[in-house]
Amino acid sequence: GAVEVSVRSPIACWFSAMLHCFGGSVLSSLMLAEPPVGFLAKGTNILLASSVWYFVFYCPQDLFCRCFAFLPLRLLIAGMKEVTRTWKITGGIAHADSHFKDAWLVMIAVGWARGAGGGLISNFEQLVRGVWKPETNELLKMSYPVKVTLIGAVLFTLQHSQYLPIARHNLMFLYTIFLVVSKVTMMLTRSAASPFAPLEAALGHMFFGLQKTPSKVKGEGAASSNGSSVCDQSSEQHHNGVKKRQAKKTE
Repeated sequence: GAVEVSVRSPIACWFSAMLHCFGGSVLSSLMLAEPPVGFLAKGTNILLASSVWYFVFYCPQDLFCRCFAFLPLRLLIAGMKEVTRTWKITGGIAHADSHFKDAWLVMIAVGWARGAGGGLISNFEQLVRGVWKPETNELLKMSYPVKVTLIGAVLFTLQHSQYLPIARHNLMFLYTIFLVVSKVTMMLTRSAASPFAPLEAALGHMFFGLQKTPSKVKGEGAASSNGSSVCDQSSEQHHNGVKKRQAKKTE
């Protein structure tokens, strides 16, 4: 999705968008003591990402966004993004293995960072835009893309270390199919619920004694699903308050 703009500076907005696009490369480079600006050497990728950023935020009449609002095209773009996620994870694992031979944790961490770096450095990206939202820290409350990338990093690390008896291309095919199908399903059903939610709840209760509070969860879901109505109510209350103050002044 498009990066929320909260600053007027086009340079800050552009830099924020580049961090969102190339956050995996920046984060993995920092973890391996490499220059974090290495992604700038790929001029073609920077030019492509900058062109998309410009058309998304500055195209007249929002024609670019309106074109990509067509559902089949959105599904195609989302599927292509998930395909690149698989390649980023495997590339990060191979890169980490070249620096630290058979270091499982390093390969998992770098593969995870390469595949979901945009989400993992979201707080820093928000600071660039002049926003501070600590509650959105992915390590505190992981989103589905970050979770599924971590699972992929573990699976591909086990396969790379030959502890998972499956060919690399077969694992890539199965993992990518799962990513694409789950993403398309979530978009078609307009659901933000993670497919791993039941498993997470069972494992959390089994190993850590975590329990969900149905009333709280239900309340949060209702608030999120009725976000537009809440905004409408708040704006209506504000409008009524202005009317009352004006009436008092006239009296």
